[in-house]
Amino acid sequence: MSGNAPEITLPQLPDARVAIISSSWHLDICNDLIAGAERALSAASITDVTVIYVPGSFEIPLAAQMAFEKGFDAVVAVGLVLKGETPHFDYVCQGVTQGVMDVSIKFSAPIGFGVLMCGNLEQAIARSGRPESDEDKGYDSAVAAIKLLELKK
Repeated sequence: MSGNAPEITLPQLPDARVAIISSSWHLDICNDLIAGAERALSAASITDVTVIYVPGSFEIPLAAQMAFEKGFDAVVAVGLVLKGETPHFDYVCQGVTQGVMDVSIKFSAPIGFGVLMCGNLEQAIARSGRPESDEDKGYDSAVAAIKLLELKK
């Protein structure tokens, strides 16, 4: 475990429009990540938040591109890819990571990256923001997007 995130002061950005894009796989974990992202956005006074579900994590980059094309200022991307017995895990993880970075750079717009890539469900729970979790990657990924929005303004 990497430990808890550092204390970061959040700016107030009440005019920001943010899309939270979530995979539909592992909704129990993804909903926890969404809740964490919503807490961070609320703490930054961001109320114009839309949650968008896509079939899987691989679809997140295209959905992020579409969100920016519709005028969203930032995206928080959440999902869970669990390692299986085939190389599929490696291809999906690489595709999602590179795709999100490509979209962020193309639009010069922040994407908070909260897609968990774990070896097992226990690792995902430890990062999901539940009361028994060590970390809250939904919250952390929204903080990253918020801080980059502040930098952009």
